[in-house]
Amino acid sequence: MKKRIFKILAKINKSVFPGFGEKQLDMSKANKFQMTIIGWRYFVTKNSLD
Repeated sequence: MKKRIFKILAKINKSVFPGFGEKQLDMSKANKFQMTIIGWRYFVTKNSLD
């Protein structure tokens, strides 16, 4: 059940939050809000794949 919730969250993340890879975002120049989004997307993706 936990994995299913994270898979749904991953789909929502993909449609709501911007993809920073397409913009070639430099991680050293990212602001705190961008870093928070990156961290959240990483957390959700990691848990949906396990």
